[in-house]
Amino acid sequence: MHFEISSRFSGCGGRRLQKLPKFVCAIGLGSILTIVTSRIYAQSQAPAPAPAVDSQSTAPTAKHGKTVPLNQAGRINLIRGLSSESAVAKVPLPRGKHGIILNSMGKIDQAKAREELKQNGLAVNAGSPVEITKVVFESNRLVFEINGGGKAGTHWYQHIQVGMGTTTAPVAPVDPNQVTTNGSYITLRFSGHVPNLTVDQAKLLLADALDFARHSPTVLYSPTVPPQFKEAIKNHKVLVGMDHDAVLSAKGPPDRKVRENQPDGSEKEDWIYGLPPHVLFVTFDGDNVVSVHQY
Repeated sequence: MHFEISSRFSGCGGRRLQKLPKFVCAIGLGSILTIVTSRIYAQSQAPAPAPAVDSQSTAPTAKHGKTVPLNQAGRINLIRGLSSESAVAKVPLPRGKHGIILNSMGKIDQAKAREELKQNGLAVNAGSPVEITKVVFESNRLVFEINGGGKAGTHWYQHIQVGMGTTTAPVAPVDPNQVTTNGSYITLRFSGHVPNLTVDQAKLLLADALDFARHSPTVLYSPTVPPQFKEAIKNHKVLVGMDHDAVLSAKGPPDRKVRENQPDGSEKEDWIYGLPPHVLFVTFDGDNVVSVHQY
């Protein structure tokens, strides 16, 4: 910015400058304009102030305060990371098609869980190892099938009967062992859509119901595990004295479980692997194997 000062304004004698304040006449109008010009130039070179930041602005992963919905890649990652994943039940899991329900903060609906246990009975004791056998995606929830689910294992064609006259027979007879289930469901329910969860975030939300830490291979193969158990796990064999974790690592989830109450009030549980004529019976007393029988 450039100023030109006319010679007739250099003093206070001019008619136009007689009304100026006395301090202007003392230092001179040229000096005043020089000071003003310097300040204007300094202000023009100063950096522009930063735009105000809205403390309520949302993260890039969300728009208008809403979470990003689960996408196809997220579904694939959850299936890969959680299907066939082993854990230990922290709470009793009921039979039936509902199981237990957790909210978006991972808190269990205790009233609903007690109601399901009362109506449908117990499928999995707290402290028992379980396996996530399926992950189901719905609009506002994730459903985790535990040990094959809690619904009766019958098919539609097992309800069909054919025959002649008054004599009929089922097309496919119902196996009584299929009716009794040892599985359940765990549902994560959200207020809106299912967010784009990672596997670790999903496990964190399930932490009140399932303990995933006990089945880490680094734990099972730690120095505290006896050498004979390590060798048996590598060869997929079961030995007396193993706990649930070791048996699950050696053989995987059983095909069937049978519980039996003892006269002293304790409970024994048989894990049954395979079908006749090749059947393996593993009997637990508490958390330890007390007998192994191969037929």
